[in-house]
Amino acid sequence: MERRVLLAVFLSFLVLVAYQSLVGPPPAPESPVADAEAPVSPTPPTAARSPTAAPAVASPVIAVEVAVGETTVRDIAVEGASVRAVFTNRGAKLVSWELLDYTDDAGSPVELVPADVAPDQAWPFTLNIPGDAETTAHLDGALFQASTSGLRLTGDEASLTFEYADSSGLRAEKVFTFLSTAGQPYVVDFTATVTRNGNALPVSVQWGPALGGVRADTSMLVFQQLPAGVLYGRELEGEQYQETDILRPQPGDLAERSRYEGQFSFVGVDNHYFLAAALPGERPSHVDFRAISTAADEHDLVAFDLSVDVGTDPLPVFLGPKDFDVLGAVDPDLVRAIDFGFLSVLVVPLHRTLKWIYGFLGNYGWSIIALTALINIVIFPLRHKSVTSMRKMQEVQPEMKAIQDRYAGLKATDPAKQKMNKEVMELYGKHGVNPVSGCLPMLLTMPILIAFYRLLSMAVELRGAPFMGWITDLSVQDPLYVTPVLMGASMVLQQRLTPSAADPMQQKVMMLMPVMFTVMFLWAPSGLVIYWFTSNLFGISQQVITNRLAGPPRTRQVRPAAERQTRQAATPEVVDVDPVPDSGNDSRSSRGSRKRSGRGSRRGRR
Repeated sequence: MERRVLLAVFLSFLVLVAYQSLVGPPPAPESPVADAEAPVSPTPPTAARSPTAAPAVASPVIAVEVAVGETTVRDIAVEGASVRAVFTNRGAKLVSWELLDYTDDAGSPVELVPADVAPDQAWPFTLNIPGDAETTAHLDGALFQASTSGLRLTGDEASLTFEYADSSGLRAEKVFTFLSTAGQPYVVDFTATVTRNGNALPVSVQWGPALGGVRADTSMLVFQQLPAGVLYGRELEGEQYQETDILRPQPGDLAERSRYEGQFSFVGVDNHYFLAAALPGERPSHVDFRAISTAADEHDLVAFDLSVDVGTDPLPVFLGPKDFDVLGAVDPDLVRAIDFGFLSVLVVPLHRTLKWIYGFLGNYGWSIIALTALINIVIFPLRHKSVTSMRKMQEVQPEMKAIQDRYAGLKATDPAKQKMNKEVMELYGKHGVNPVSGCLPMLLTMPILIAFYRLLSMAVELRGAPFMGWITDLSVQDPLYVTPVLMGASMVLQQRLTPSAADPMQQKVMMLMPVMFTVMFLWAPSGLVIYWFTSNLFGISQQVITNRLAGPPRTRQVRPAAERQTRQAATPEVVDVDPVPDSGNDSRSSRGSRKRSGRGSRRGRR
């Protein structure tokens, strides 16, 4: 039975991973790097990244005299320990946000702002005046006056302010406050006000197309989340706010629905490892998502407009990795952006334990091995019970086969089949065999395997985490396929040590299992293969120890039914004869009885 369960779980796991997308972590295109001197003298971004040449943000069409502003386009760089950001004074927008602790395949910092924004698309923190396209275009092309030429974040709260005013009575202000003092290097508080002749105008904040670029991954079994919208909170339904689960509007879904209204804990866009999200909190807001195609990406990206009050209370905006601890420090609800799937109840404890072990070992590869050892120690009693049960099953196989032979050829609907099942269960009870107990370790280890797969696929901490030698990234496949081959060999050895099934078909299936697992794991994350290989080694060790302590299995020889009937027919029948009462001694009576019995037998033979 445990072998049928293993086959069923394997097929279920194969179906689970078959639908996964084939796209990998996002690359980081080349981006402007600000000079690190204080004050920072920014380096102008490349033409592809700079919005100065975009027709949609050309000089304002309104002929006005600028009262507060600048005459030349320039960039303002903000340098921190974990982030390097570049703003342009044209429209006071973000044109680059690099994560210095995360690199792409070329070794450059990961860039969260797309490099190929089309002329008709907005850059992050673009202001939109609903119903007033002329003022929106005017502010988008205006040259704001920046409060500084550059910022270096040294641990104290720092702000960057942009101001603009003209003779038409239009006045705008944007303030970006960086919260490095709170241990939140990826958070910026944003406020913006727009007035005309002293009257406040409604404002919405726009975010351009998604997060950087997206590259395809060569790892078949690595789940990859494509760029999408993401929001969580209380959605407005009629006149009531209703709590909803996390929503992920995909580019293909936006034709049917693109607007969401409510009180959102966070709303934004994300991809596999990174997130850009605003946190409106209790403020009523509505968000409009839209799909965007870019030249560098084969998949549609997602942009959004957020209409929320940003003039009184600052709007926190997170731009960083989907790290469980980092997100939780910003807002406990923000961790919902990490999609650990239906096994999150297992993934989250595994994730926390893995990070705790990593704090001691400093290497995620060895941490996975240590965590695997810990898991096998915990399930040791169950595995030992399974091994013992399988040995007992092997010992009673001859008797069970004899029962099955007696009822061979019967149809499944024949009532005699129930009698056969009853005899088998009586046989199990007689020898203390529990056929289900052999399945328990497999029923535990397979969910852990799937949870490990999800953890290694989604945890940004394992992105680019090296182990040793040729394994430089535990989140992708082994480039030399060494670990999958070792894993397959360990499965073969473990099967040789495990009692074999009586069913020939099951034996053939079990012989193919190592081959199927090896082929499947060729493209699995190397960290997952290391986990399964290490777990196999623990299973082999336990099987060897159990076999030595218990000795060879005791087999019960059961003669076929036909042979038993032949031997019974050949045995002479013994007739019991009552002795004749005799007053003599008992010995003579006994001899007399035997003689009479013998004579009677001889007469019968004559």
